[in-house]
Amino acid sequence: MKLIDTKLKNKVLDSMIKNIDQNRTAILDANKKDLEAFEKEDQALYDRLVVDNSKIDGMIKAISEVRAQEDPVNQEISNIKLDNGLNIINKTAPFGTIMIIYESRPDVTVEAAVLAFKANNKILLKGGKEAYNSNKELVACWHKSLAENGLENNWIKMLVLNREETQAFLKNPTEPLDLIVPRGGERLINFVKENAKCAVLISGRGNNFLYVAEDADWVKTLQVILNAKTDKISGCNALDKVLIDKKLPHYETRLQELKEVLEKAKVEILVDDEIKKVLSENKSIPNKTTWSEEFLALKIAIGSVGEIDQAISKINKYSGGHSSVILTEDVEKAQQFMENVDSAAVYHNASTRFTDGGQMGVGAELAISTDKLHHRGPLGLKQLVTNKYYVYGDGQVRV
Repeated sequence: MKLIDTKLKNKVLDSMIKNIDQNRTAILDANKKDLEAFEKEDQALYDRLVVDNSKIDGMIKAISEVRAQEDPVNQEISNIKLDNGLNIINKTAPFGTIMIIYESRPDVTVEAAVLAFKANNKILLKGGKEAYNSNKELVACWHKSLAENGLENNWIKMLVLNREETQAFLKNPTEPLDLIVPRGGERLINFVKENAKCAVLISGRGNNFLYVAEDADWVKTLQVILNAKTDKISGCNALDKVLIDKKLPHYETRLQELKEVLEKAKVEILVDDEIKKVLSENKSIPNKTTWSEEFLALKIAIGSVGEIDQAISKINKYSGGHSSVILTEDVEKAQQFMENVDSAAVYHNASTRFTDGGQMGVGAELAISTDKLHHRGPLGLKQLVTNKYYVYGDGQVRV
């Protein structure tokens, strides 16, 4: 992979900021076509599809933030001199070509590409057909920005493939492919894992849990649950499951309060058998698979647990490994929870909605990884590189 000078990469990003800003009308018109053609009854997918001036401002901000960050490529990780005279330097290096498969969300077309490009990777963008016109217009801005700086279009490529064509491409890529990032639901992730022949980095699935310990501050609890559930239902960092400790003081009264707060926000509540003894009018959780389901809707499941270990066990069994929260005023209990829950982000007394590159100080993100290799959590600029050893010798041979 040819390394591009940092100054040249930043010039491309300057051009992209200008071109997006100058082409607002064309981008909004393209998005309008996509919205008018949208036929699915999926409110979360529709919400992610919408582009307005605020969204365009967000794209420009993401490019500006990445431009301001240090180039992550060719950074020295370690430098050692061995007794035999060899000098071994470990440096960061590009992956090569990254493919991202995503549904809706035209802003990913900008954020994914800016990160991949600044980290000196080529990127293949496989967006959903529902965002075809929006993505096409944004990729045209990328190609214009590359051309204005003497670079070829193939650094950023939009793939227009149906399901069968995508399957064939994953099994037998027609060009070098080093990493695939599926950003979407369980079906998409499984489809990519079953068909890909290269490394796949899993991201995008939420199904986040919150545990209310017996000593939780109830005011904080209501605030956090309401924000995590209703702030953005289409986000992978939205809350889906709440576990209430049976020893919570005023248990029945507080369950009624929680019910009132959620129903006022038009949230559908599902309950387990224990909670139903108190919230008898609410629907029961249909089956065990519901605990594994990511809702992406104004819906929440509430269950009862007897202790912190039971909560940890249930979360580790059913959650998507994305974000988990404990509400407690006991620091040691919080630490126990955070150390033992197997999620990319664990919270003490705060909303899951903060699992986001911008909110966590990472900046623009390619995705939220729930994998453990090579990185977990927001995939920002620094995480879009691998490493490479440079070994300098003077005729040394191994004996």
